[in-house]
Amino acid sequence: TLKSEKEVKRAIDTVKKALKGIKATVEFQVEKDPEHGSINLSCSSATNGSRLETRLDLELVSSAQFEELRKLAQQLGALGAPPFQLKTGEESKEVGGYSQLVQEIFAFGKKGVEIQRYKGLGEMNPEQLWETTMNPESRTLLQVRVEDAVKADEIFTVLMGDQVEPRREFIQKNALSVTNLDI
Repeated sequence: TLKSEKEVKRAIDTVKKALKGIKATVEFQVEKDPEHGSINLSCSSATNGSRLETRLDLELVSSAQFEELRKLAQQLGALGAPPFQLKTGEESKEVGGYSQLVQEIFAFGKKGVEIQRYKGLGEMNPEQLWETTMNPESRTLLQVRVEDAVKADEIFTVLMGDQVEPRREFIQKNALSVTNLDI
């Protein structure tokens, strides 16, 4: 929490210990935020001449995105400490850390998958169109009903209209709550 300077300093010490052995210069700065009665934490790091500034304040740690990261961190913590043993079928592989684990999982997920992007069905070859859309054996037809025509029209106008800013605001507002994104 950013309310206790003692806890913030303890967290900084934990991060410093975790960063030992990493070839980067990391500096922390703690400032009081009298307006919110909390602590602002600034972290600057330099690696290979490139500098990165990160600021943790009450606004950030109160955001939905930060809460989502907190939940993910708890789930990662349940995995235990690296190294990890990744097993897929009969294969087994040791991975040394979280980033390598994520890379291996993504690589496994992409095996045998070819990703192509189309702006419309007219760009597909006839075989691809049959395989992905037209084949009655594999296609799924869903009936779409408009329960609230006015609301549907408003959302359609925001997402498909000429105005960029309302679309950006809509996406930013709803990005973390989306449960079924058809891509």
